[in-house]
Amino acid sequence: MELNDKVAVITGGDSGIGFASARLFLEVGAHVVIVSNNPETLGVARSQLGANVVTIEADVTDTKALSIAFGEAGRQFGRIDVLFASAGVVSPTPLENASSELFERILRINIAGSFYTVQAALPYLCSGSSVILIGSVVATMGIAGFGAYAASKAGLSGMARALASELTPKGIRVNTLVPGPTRTPIWNTIARSETELQELEKSLTRSIPIGRLNDAEEVAQAALFLASDYSSSMQAAEIVIDGGASRAPQGAPVYRV
Repeated sequence: MELNDKVAVITGGDSGIGFASARLFLEVGAHVVIVSNNPETLGVARSQLGANVVTIEADVTDTKALSIAFGEAGRQFGRIDVLFASAGVVSPTPLENASSELFERILRINIAGSFYTVQAALPYLCSGSSVILIGSVVATMGIAGFGAYAASKAGLSGMARALASELTPKGIRVNTLVPGPTRTPIWNTIARSETELQELEKSLTRSIPIGRLNDAEEVAQAALFLASDYSSSMQAAEIVIDGGASRAPQGAPVYRV
């Protein structure tokens, strides 16, 4: 699969799945713009990805900043062929002590931020372009203590279908990646130490039939498929990448004799 001369904008492209996708898209010929609100990680990403990547600082919850960021991308390239809204956050929100500020922050970044991203990109999206949103199996698995994150990703799935209906007349596709647990820096916001992180991963793998977490590069390959013309007939689809955890749970190690 190639993206020769396609223009791809990736929010959250300085870390995790977004970064892995940015690197892969560059390798297959795309012009890549990454957007993040963190100047430090943007600088690191730029140094690792090389001179061909364009980095723009903007917060996905700030509509004015997004408008300026996409205006800059539009001025440099004239259009956007691929939009990957991968910016997001996760944090436990146990019912007994989660603050309203944290709950609202998760929804604001994950749902509103994705909506604002597509909204800001719309003037530059051309017929045949691909919009990729990122959900999570947490939306449907009922994981205790993650109510806000589950709500944000369930809401995003519904929003993706509505956006697909709205953008179909413009020739724009909207599809969603739905990863399971994936090795990315976002886990550092949940585990407080390397030991705790290892224990968390060990616990999670017991419920994943393939017996391991995703690598970010594996999810990036699915993003590449949705970005490419090979997925031209896909609209309002969800690609689940979770090692079978949500669709074939009894294949997991925890159920094996």
